[in-house]
Formats: sequence, C-alpha cells, structure tokens
Amino acid sequence: MIFNNLENIEKIAIKERLNHLGNKKKKPCKKRIFRSNMMLNPLKLKHLNRIDNLPADMITLNLEDAIAPSRKEEALYNIALFLSHLDYSKSFIIVRINPLYEGGREEIDFLNDFGFDAVRIAKVKSREEILEVDRLLNSEKEIHISLETKEALNSLSSFGGIERFTTANLGILDLLTSLGLSQSLVKHDNPTIHYILSKFLVDAKIANLNPISFMFQDYKDEDGFKKWCELEKRMGFTTKACMGPLQVKIANEIFGISEYELKRAREIKEAFESSTAKGENGFMHEHYGFIDEPIYRDALLILKLN
Repeated sequence: MIFNNLENIEKIAIKERLNHLGNKKKKPCKKRIFRSNMMLNPLKLKHLNRIDNLPADMITLNLEDAIAPSRKEEALYNIALFLSHLDYSKSFIIVRINPLYEGGREEIDFLNDFGFDAVRIAKVKSREEILEVDRLLNSEKEIHISLETKEALNSLSSFGGIERFTTANLGILDLLTSLGLSQSLVKHDNPTIHYILSKFLVDAKIANLNPISFMFQDYKDEDGFKKWCELEKRMGFTTKACMGPLQVKIANEIFGISEYELKRAREIKEAFESSTAKGENGFMHEHYGFIDEPIYRDALLILKLN
C-alpha cells in the first residue's frame, strides 16, 4: 500500500490535494511480459492505494469515459497525489487520457513530471495525433492508444515508425458504435468480431505494436471471460484487458508460458544451434519434427517473453 491510512486522505478537499504531493518518482518499469492490463478508476482511493503491489502486469488509470466530466479534475488530482508518493510498483503503469481535443493535451502537460510508464490516448483517428503526443510527452514514457474509431481501424498498419509508440488497445464497444454496428455482436462465435480481432491483431503486428484485446464488461462471468482469453490466445494475442482481480488471475494463467512451451523452446534452441555449428540449418528432431530457422526464431521469442 502507498498510504497506511486513507481516512486522512479522504478528508482533504479535492483542490487541496495538490498541496500534499510527495517527492517520489517511480522508476520506469523494466517488465516486458504483459499478460494482463487491469483498468482502475482513480476516484476509488482504495484501488489507487494498491497500485504498488497488484498481480496485473499492466495497470491503466482511467481518466476517460468512466469518469464524469464534473469529476475529471478530482480523478486527475488523485492520480497525481498517489503517483507522487509511489517509488516502486510491480506493474507497468499507464494513464489513459482523454482525446487531445477534449483535455488530453492539458492532462499530458499536468502529468508529465510524475512517475508512470505510458500515456494511452483515447479515440485516436490519425497518426498525426500520435506524433503530437510524441512531441508533448516526456521522453522516458511510452505512447499507447485506444483503437475505438473506424478511422484508426482502417489505418492502424500505417501508424508505425514512432519509436516509443508500442501498444494498441482494442475498445470493441466504441469501435462497433463508430462502425454503425450493434454492440450485441460481441459473442464468441460471431464472424464479424472474429474479423475485427484478426484485423486488429495483424495490423498491429505490421506496425510493430503489441495488440491488447478488449475488456469483457461482465466481470462476474468468469467462464465467458475465460472463453475469450482462450480464443484470443489461439489467434495470437498475448495480452488481455481486465476488469478486476478475478479476470487478471485468469488472463495471467491463460496468456502465461507453460513449462512444456519453455522446455520445447530450450530444446529447440540448443538443438538448432548445435546443428548450425555443423553447417546444417534444417534437421529432424526426435520429439518436435522438422526444425528450421523460423521455428528456431519462434523458440527464441518464447524464451525472450519469459
């Protein structure tokens, strides 16, 4: 926990909270294995108080849609207060800002010197918006986006080439609205949803981004969430947006690397490197069949992710 007692914090008037900022600054997170990305509401102080020690690989502090306009300042000041007293977190911490034209620029300016790892821009439509954030944001922080518009879906593969732009998050409900489609389409067996997931995944990879699949809103439906995770892992996703610790636990288990996968990768790496030392780049393995350079590279990727 960041504060031992929240009662004193809760008593501080909203505008007075900036007078109680600390001088701590969390160092950039070195973690690169991202299985889960849990959204937190910064109006909930007990949630903010635990961002130093949560099981989620990523934590997103949300300033956008879930926060009413009348309380956005309160949410922003809460984030500032807790970040200023945070010197370490197990998680990669992201602040989801509002669209640039709806206060996002001002939020970046306000938060720039606090210790967190990335900003996530909402409702992005063009590469130019990402380039503007690249100019505004302090250099040690990454840039992430929420893909929620038909314009971004159409152009995602061309959004690459910005060094610290690393991650795209699929906002499926807003995207369906942008496309003029019903949100009721979000079913495990719906071919339109499968197409959107596939296009998002492949286009993100073309742009050299990590694609994070959408948040499943029914947090009590553990079986439904698990089915989405299993489907998305088969498709090639490695990270899932989460609502609450139960979803984080499921995502971490499904998107984690199994002992068998690690054993296979190590044995393929060892066998391939031994073979290439003898001048052979392709050979039959007694357990894993034909091994060549692409399979070797895939094994290296698994070991790197671990």
